[in-house]
Amino acid sequence: MDIRRLEIFCAVVDQGSFTRAADTVFISQPSVSENIRILEQQLGEKLVDRLGCQAHPTHAGKILYKYARKMIQIQNDAKQAISSYQGNLAGLLRVGASTVPGAYLLPELLQSFKRQYPQAQLQLLISGSARIVDDVLTGTLELGLVGSKPKDQRLGHEEVCRDELQLVVHPQHPFASRGIIDPEELLDAPFVMREYGSGTRAEMSAALKGVDVDTGQLCVVADVGSNEAVREAVKSGIGVSVLSALAVREDIGRNKLAAVAIKGVKMPRSFYLIHRSGRQQSPLAAVFNEHVLEELSI
Repeated sequence: MDIRRLEIFCAVVDQGSFTRAADTVFISQPSVSENIRILEQQLGEKLVDRLGCQAHPTHAGKILYKYARKMIQIQNDAKQAISSYQGNLAGLLRVGASTVPGAYLLPELLQSFKRQYPQAQLQLLISGSARIVDDVLTGTLELGLVGSKPKDQRLGHEEVCRDELQLVVHPQHPFASRGIIDPEELLDAPFVMREYGSGTRAEMSAALKGVDVDTGQLCVVADVGSNEAVREAVKSGIGVSVLSALAVREDIGRNKLAAVAIKGVKMPRSFYLIHRSGRQQSPLAAVFNEHVLEELSI
């Protein structure tokens, strides 16, 4: 099987769309369709189901995807090993991050890494912690940076940076002038919540459970998929929320948001660099791993 064709197939599965896959692999959408058709013909199995604008792997497609990822990675590892032997570090590295480290930590890390290794190609996926964990487990990503310690024993992890979650409100909200509130007062406040699978949501829920506040009883007015959307919702006065200090530092400094303490509650958090245990890292991933540890050493 042609490796390039397998890359196109994996792009279709990853993107869930022939059109988006075409943008990812820099070919036309008809060329994507033709490559998938040839692959299906070679294997004698339908690999992708099209449902409107969406594309989903069939059972056979899911089996192929697992092995295709390994084959693509082996090819990439071989290229990197030869480049390393020649005194260069080159190749493709796929890295993922949850929303906070993806927005506030990784961009600078990637920039400094590219300065040292200009021939390296880096692909970054920013998504919820749950998606990053799944993609590291399947091998779609070699490394991930997430906001909660992974529970899956198949993942290795290293604490690389510390942060703190804060209750944030509109500057004119009644909580703002008080500076500190009792935990149970949160139950009466309209609340903007991060989506399920978010590290922020998981850490907040655990911290509030320690003071007998069940987040399931909060008056949630919106479940939002990004920190930026939560910040904008709180700034517009829709409700209050709990966010990373990294994410709201600038808004608090400009008096667009106010931080409020919750009596008896501390919400420190850490960011973890994760990898699949027992899987040898590519030369590029190993060097990037060291780079993150050096730059973000606690």
